[in-house]
Amino acid sequence: MHNENELLKGRLTAESYDRLIALDNAKMHEFVADAIELTQPASVFVCTGLEPDIAYIRELAIKNGEEVPLNIPGHTCHFDGYHDQARDKAKTKYLLPPGSDLGESLSSIDKETGVEEVRSFLKDSMVDREMLICFFCLGPIDSDFSIPCIQITDSPYVAHSETILYRSGYEQFKKIGSSPDFFRFIHSEGELENSVSKNIDKRRVYIDLEENLVYSVNTQYGGNTIGLKKLALRLAINKASKQAWLAEHMFVMGAHGPGGRVTYFAGAFPSACGKTSTSMLPGQTIIGDDIAYFRKKGGQIRSVNVEKGIFGIVRDVNSEDDPVIHEALTHPGEVIFSNVLIDSDNKPHWLGMGSDLPTEGINHSGKWHKGKTDADGNEITPSHRNARYCLNIPDLSNCDPLLDDPEGVPVGGIVYGGRDSDTWVPVEQAFNWTEGIIIKGASLESETTAATLGKEGVRTFNLMSNLDFMSIPLGRYVQNNLDFAKDIENPPLIFSVNYFLKDKDGKYLNGMADKSVWILWAELRVNGDVEAIETPTGLIPKYEDLEKLFKEHLDAQYTQQAYVEQFTIRISKNLAKLDRVEKIYREKVSDTPQILFDTFAEVRKRLRAAQDKYGDYISPFDLTAE
Repeated sequence: MHNENELLKGRLTAESYDRLIALDNAKMHEFVADAIELTQPASVFVCTGLEPDIAYIRELAIKNGEEVPLNIPGHTCHFDGYHDQARDKAKTKYLLPPGSDLGESLSSIDKETGVEEVRSFLKDSMVDREMLICFFCLGPIDSDFSIPCIQITDSPYVAHSETILYRSGYEQFKKIGSSPDFFRFIHSEGELENSVSKNIDKRRVYIDLEENLVYSVNTQYGGNTIGLKKLALRLAINKASKQAWLAEHMFVMGAHGPGGRVTYFAGAFPSACGKTSTSMLPGQTIIGDDIAYFRKKGGQIRSVNVEKGIFGIVRDVNSEDDPVIHEALTHPGEVIFSNVLIDSDNKPHWLGMGSDLPTEGINHSGKWHKGKTDADGNEITPSHRNARYCLNIPDLSNCDPLLDDPEGVPVGGIVYGGRDSDTWVPVEQAFNWTEGIIIKGASLESETTAATLGKEGVRTFNLMSNLDFMSIPLGRYVQNNLDFAKDIENPPLIFSVNYFLKDKDGKYLNGMADKSVWILWAELRVNGDVEAIETPTGLIPKYEDLEKLFKEHLDAQYTQQAYVEQFTIRISKNLAKLDRVEKIYREKVSDTPQILFDTFAEVRKRLRAAQDKYGDYISPFDLTAE
């Protein structure tokens, strides 16, 4: 410790040294000292999370050219490199010691080899740059859910983004004292060219589950660099597995029922399946749109939003479909846009914003004009399809008052949704927790869209929408979810939703606003206010209840024809889905719990019995006629 202390005293200003030493944690000091020796920064700034420090980071981002001011006060724009626009799945790997195995579906590298490689890329990477040391807290402050984190980076854009997305953890580090129980992240942009990372071929994101440590280098894109987001989710899933709680890729929102009642729902949806729009439903309140922790407290399952901000896809955000977010993006307040188009008046533009886009401006490719192509002849869109916005949830008019409650919120329902053109009905309740986890969550699929490379309409398996972030064997993850509610008398009800069902002509059977009705019906079910119809795969709404909800909340006439089209049970499609998903578990997941196969067999038996009795397509009215 003596040598580390001397190094810190010699390399930090007196003010930053005092700030760091005020946190009496030897493991953290060792981490900082090692990072300084490795990266050799010109200077070091320790952030306390107070407004003057955050203002310094904001100003540094503009001074360094990582962000440019826009036409609205508080708004800035950041550009990532042309080939640094998404999470790098291929170069994101777990550092595994000899004898460890996460299964073939999770990418890994020998720990000794990987550490040596990534540290060689980090070596001297901050020469002539300032190292920023920031402290954050995953989950509310002073909570059983809280996980303290330290982020070391040379990117003021990354640090600025995290001050928006996460609660300050400086005071939390004072409270944990010498505890080694915190997450660590070190990131460097590496060599820059025109203010963006140059050596993309040496982009690496390596995750050490033993040490709760993430290395990231030669990248600026948020998904690779904002350590507390999906990188921390991987650490949290592993930690939760050891401690019997859950870390999930889920929103948390408040559904407002009769008499001022609020019922909290969590939900998992793969990309482009309606996750953010569900968390932001008109008339409801948002806790969070992306990552949730679940713990058992007082005989209930309770949840918190890990974050306090949103790092969302800006494409298709417009005043009609997303009025609350659009309001925040077009009025003064703290917002960071990334990879949108900036016109000559410093106004941001993005795909699907509901107005005509300029024919020229500045974007992630540099100077842009309509028709511009890249070196491979591909058209460069004015705003990148994965362009983002970063904002504070408390700045939204629908922020739920319990966002920062250290006890979390009681979870009444859990929702799983995917992009499914021909199988699942718009909303269905599972019979019980076990079937909900297995048939709804662990069987989740989503169809590819035209925006995805490759063939459109291909079904992709994505259990609980968490497959990309898994850090434990898949079978163990399923079993953890099954076990979680064992000692809970009234666990949350589990639902599936599907906003993408089509008729035989390829026309969507759901309107965009209909999702409000499906969630509000689920709210009524959680509270025992309405009955339901039993199907082979779960419980669906009665027509008269949906008719009432459509009239009350959408001022729309809901016809019996629409009800039959949407809620007809498609036996063959459901059987085919079971076959597809079971094949994956049998061939790819060596530790699949037997109860999954037993449950598949039971549901398959019910489907075939219904098929023998009613035929391949079963109207919901047939099921109520008896």
